[in-house]
Amino acid sequence: MTYLLFIRRLDELHTAKELKANILKKPIEEPIYDDSNQELRWSRFKNMDPEVMQKLFNKQDGIFDFLKNVGSKSASFSRFMKGATFMIPTPRLLAQVVEMISHIPMQDRDTKGDVYEYLLGKIASAGQNGQFRTPRHIIRMMIDMVQPSIEDVICDPSAGSSGFLVGSSEYIRQHFENELYDPRVQEHFQNRMFMGMEFDPTMIRIGAMNLILHGIENPQLMDVDALSEANTSFTEKATLVLANPPFKGSLDREAVDGKILSVVDSKKTELLFLALILKGLKLGGRAAVIIPDGVLFGSSNAHQQIRKEIIDNQKLQAVISMPSGVFKPYAGVSTAVMLFTKTNSGGTDQVWFYDMQADGYSLDDKRNPIEANDIPDIVARFQQLQTETERSRTDKSFLVPVQEIRDNKYDLSINRYKEVVYEEKTYEKPSVIIEQIEALDQDRAELLNQLKAMLA
Repeated sequence: MTYLLFIRRLDELHTAKELKANILKKPIEEPIYDDSNQELRWSRFKNMDPEVMQKLFNKQDGIFDFLKNVGSKSASFSRFMKGATFMIPTPRLLAQVVEMISHIPMQDRDTKGDVYEYLLGKIASAGQNGQFRTPRHIIRMMIDMVQPSIEDVICDPSAGSSGFLVGSSEYIRQHFENELYDPRVQEHFQNRMFMGMEFDPTMIRIGAMNLILHGIENPQLMDVDALSEANTSFTEKATLVLANPPFKGSLDREAVDGKILSVVDSKKTELLFLALILKGLKLGGRAAVIIPDGVLFGSSNAHQQIRKEIIDNQKLQAVISMPSGVFKPYAGVSTAVMLFTKTNSGGTDQVWFYDMQADGYSLDDKRNPIEANDIPDIVARFQQLQTETERSRTDKSFLVPVQEIRDNKYDLSINRYKEVVYEEKTYEKPSVIIEQIEALDQDRAELLNQLKAMLA
C-alpha cells in the first residue's frame, strides 16, 4: 500500500510539472515519465481491468520496476528500493486497493501524511534491532521544546520511519510559512535541512517515503550503520539532533568509529549514540534524545564517562523522566528525554528535572486517551526556566545545581534529588481495633443464627 501511495505521488508530481510547462510554454523540466511509459502513470492504469493492471505491475519494465528505478531521474528514495518486492498477490485485491487509494482526498500534504502515519501505526512488530516507533505526541513534545528554525540542519542518526524529521518539517511549515516562500529558504528546506541515517533497508525505504509524502522531495538519508567507520563523515554536520536511538544490544568494539570510542569506551548502543551525537553536532548545536533510564544512573565507567562528558564539557539543560508505559504496547521500558547543547567548554550550571506522570494516554497496552497530560506543562516550563528557581524538590519540576550532581557521581536519576512528602496517618489503639473486630464478629454471628432459623 505504501508503494501504491508513492506511485500516485509520482503521477501528481509529473502532472504538476506538465501544468507548469504548459503555463510557461516550455518543455517539462526533469520529467518523471516520458512518451514510452505513460501507461505506468497512476491516472492511466487505475481504471484498467484488474488482470491487465496486475500484469502491468509484474512485467519487466512495468510499474514496480519503474518505481525502483525512477531515482535515476528525480526521486531520491529509489536508491533504497534494492530488494523491494511487490506482494499484492491477486488482480482482484490489487484493484480493490487501487480503488480505495483513489478515493482518498490527497490534494494536500497533511492528508497524504496522515494516511501514511496511519499505515505506519499498523506495523505490528517493533523491529529486529531494538527499534521502537516513537509515539508522535512525544516527538511533538521534544520538537516544541527545542523549537527548530529555518537555519537548522536537523538530523536523526537512527531515523527509522523518519518521525522526528517529519515532525520537524511540519513545525517549520507551521511557524515559518512566509519565510518558505523565499527560494533560498525553500531550497535549503528541500535539500539540506533534513538528514538521517538508518541501516535497516526496509526502514530507510519507509522513512524516505514518509518524508516525500510529507512534501520533502530530496531528504538526505544515508543507508549506513551510524556508529561504524562508514559514517566518519558525520562530524560537525548538524545544528539540531532529535533521536530515539536503539536501546538494546551491544556492538563489536572493532566495528565502531574510533572517534566515538574516544568519547565513551563502551559496546552499549545507547551510550555510543550519545557520543555519536556529540561528534555530529556543530559547536552550539542542540540535542533532544530519548534514553533508557539506565543511562541516567548506571554505575559502570562508561555510564559515568558519558554523563561526565555531557555535564562537564557540554551544557546539559534538562532531563524529563517519562513513565514506563509511554512505549506500550511495544515495550514497558522506563525512559527519559535528555536535552543538551554542544559547547566543548562546559556551561552546565543547573539541570532542570521534570517527573512526567501522564502523557495524555493510559499507561497500559491499550493506550486510550485520558485527560491527565503533563506535556503542555513541560513545554511551557522549559521555555521559562528562569521561573523554576522557586520550585520545591517536592514539585513535579525543579532545578538542581551542577555541583550537587557532581557530588552524586553524576547521577541524573530524578529519584536521587526529588523529595517525597509522606502523609502522616494516625490509627486507633490496638485495644480499640480489637473491640471493633469483636463487635463485627458478634454481628456476623447474630446474622448467621437468623439465617439458620429461617432455613429450619
